[in-house]
Amino acid sequence: MARPKIPRKSTNVDMTAMCDVAFLLLSFFILTTKPKPSEAVHIDPPNSVSAQIAPEKDLVMISLNKDGKVFLSTGDGLADKDAKADIIRSVNNSKALGLTDQEILRLRAAPFIGASLAQLKVQAKMDPSQMNSESLQGIPCQDTAHNEMIDWIRGVKDAYQGTHVNILLKGDNFAKYPVFKNIVAALKKNDLLKFQMVTNPEAAPTGSLLYKAIKGGKLDAAN
Repeated sequence: MARPKIPRKSTNVDMTAMCDVAFLLLSFFILTTKPKPSEAVHIDPPNSVSAQIAPEKDLVMISLNKDGKVFLSTGDGLADKDAKADIIRSVNNSKALGLTDQEILRLRAAPFIGASLAQLKVQAKMDPSQMNSESLQGIPCQDTAHNEMIDWIRGVKDAYQGTHVNILLKGDNFAKYPVFKNIVAALKKNDLLKFQMVTNPEAAPTGSLLYKAIKGGKLDAAN
């Protein structure tokens, strides 16, 4: 007895619901994604061959731009922001600056500290979006007689007392050496003798010992 033939029918899938979901997800991500803000202090560090990764927490960044202006910042995490407030409080108490709690909170929210001790109240009144290397004079550090980085590094030491802090120094490729020397002098003055230089990483020369070590898995090649 012959088997009956069943006619084949093409499968029809309604993609309307799927398209609606994809469109809603796309709209959600577009509306909630925050674009990376432009760098308030532009610094073009020198290149170096390195396999080390800069830490992302428990850090204090000292930035030196090509004009010799010095800025101090911390990481973006909540713990780093709290440490930044502690640094400001320490300097406020030791130098009797008279900053209010509200001004300290505003400076805590600022992208960096970039004013002299006498002008901190002025910076606290500024909108964070207006803070950049043009609107602020930087922390005075041009000579040994008026090196306010000594006070800020002392504040860093007080805020991180009993814990580890990663001190990063990011200097522009065209920055003058005397200011860099004064920053290092401020670190030495407070017995903080270890810091890391932030540079633009480049690949190790082919055939070099570092290149062979990275290829052999002895070093972390991520930068």
